[in-house]
Amino acid sequence: MTTIEVTTPFDGKVVGTVPFSSVEEVEEALTLAQDTFNDHKSHLPKYRRVEILEKTMEIMSSQIEELTILCASEGGKPYVDSKVEIVRAINGIKIAIEEIGKSEGKEIAMGHTLSSANRMAYTLKEPIGVVAAISAFNHPFNLAVHQVIPALAAGCSVIIKPATQTPMSAVKLVEILEEAGLPKGWAQAVVCDRKGGELLATSPKINFLTFIGSGFVGWYLNSKVADGTRVALEHGGVAPVIIEPDADIDDLIPSIGKGGFYHAGQVCVSVQRVYVHESIVDEVSTRLADYASKLVVGDQLDPKTDVGPLINHNEVNRIEEWVQEAVDTGAKVLTGGKRISDSCYEPTVLLNPKDDIQVSTHEVFGPVVCVYSYSDIEDAFDRANSLEVSFQAAIFTKNIDTALKGVKRLNGTAVMVNDHTAFRVDWMPFGGAKASGLGLGGIGHSMEEMTNEKLMVIKSPSL
Repeated sequence: MTTIEVTTPFDGKVVGTVPFSSVEEVEEALTLAQDTFNDHKSHLPKYRRVEILEKTMEIMSSQIEELTILCASEGGKPYVDSKVEIVRAINGIKIAIEEIGKSEGKEIAMGHTLSSANRMAYTLKEPIGVVAAISAFNHPFNLAVHQVIPALAAGCSVIIKPATQTPMSAVKLVEILEEAGLPKGWAQAVVCDRKGGELLATSPKINFLTFIGSGFVGWYLNSKVADGTRVALEHGGVAPVIIEPDADIDDLIPSIGKGGFYHAGQVCVSVQRVYVHESIVDEVSTRLADYASKLVVGDQLDPKTDVGPLINHNEVNRIEEWVQEAVDTGAKVLTGGKRISDSCYEPTVLLNPKDDIQVSTHEVFGPVVCVYSYSDIEDAFDRANSLEVSFQAAIFTKNIDTALKGVKRLNGTAVMVNDHTAFRVDWMPFGGAKASGLGLGGIGHSMEEMTNEKLMVIKSPSL
């Protein structure tokens, strides 16, 4: 097996090496996962899964500093935020353990018609089979936990293909699981090229595909999966926020700032389009620009860094082009607007870019927040809902009627009231609609999607 070097996005230094699987080796992994799941004599009972996951939490808790540096080094997320990611990943395993104890079926009513007399019926949950997980770069450890751990907790075997730019976290998670007692074959990490990834996603040996990444790739794979494969897709959005005149500006500025510039904006629900009532747009945009201008940009391993690098140089080039397009078509740069280096871009606030250009119609996935003025909230709703993406949205107001109207009118699978669009806890449902995805994530919801419901009907003359 060959290996590839993993480099840090900030300065390109090599931070590790991982095995790189050929197409043939991906096929071998698929066979092992299928054989492992089908070997019913060696299945993992629920209590054993709990023991392994509890031991995994214990091991991770003893390595928080090491895992934080690993995660930050390969992904570029600042040290402080990477530590939060590791702690969150540990808690995600705890949630999965709790969900194992909640998994239950239900009674199906019988006897209320002549044809169903003398019968009782119950449903029970069974693992769906082999899970293939294709992951993204932006939260390399926690995304691996969100895809691998629910599969194991549900009783499935799983293969994860991490992003080739950030593979070490997923590989490390599998190593920790095996150290915790997970038998070989139940969880595997394969780092491979796109051809190997497509084989993994479309193989008839898998029963469930969980994909986190670009919509272009996700919808393509969805069209190619084998018959009967269940699919969950998590793509991006162009998160809209509406700010009404009565909103608490002191409270919302740090919230919007964190939601827009966290991990350099490389978050699928990052704040991007902020619609502000014309009576307060100058104050909000000026104060947001002031917030952004004070953020420390640089090496993600420096604890003082607020905003780290973009994942690669091409992303910096792309963002530079999109911002320049906005400026050329009339947008005002309130702060930022320039690259700092080949890997870092200034936190940027744009005022009133046109609605039909790249920064307004596509996911920037970078440290750029766009502020738009509006006079009529219905117009703001229409502009916020004008795209084919639908993920998380937000509205800031002290008026309960306006808040409820925003929840009803804004397209999204979740609408935050007086909080930024990037808010998430791991037990809540999380996923996009329309072009933004398919199915729901969140530890418990993923476990539900990774199970089948089986009906048992008992017939007896004594019933």
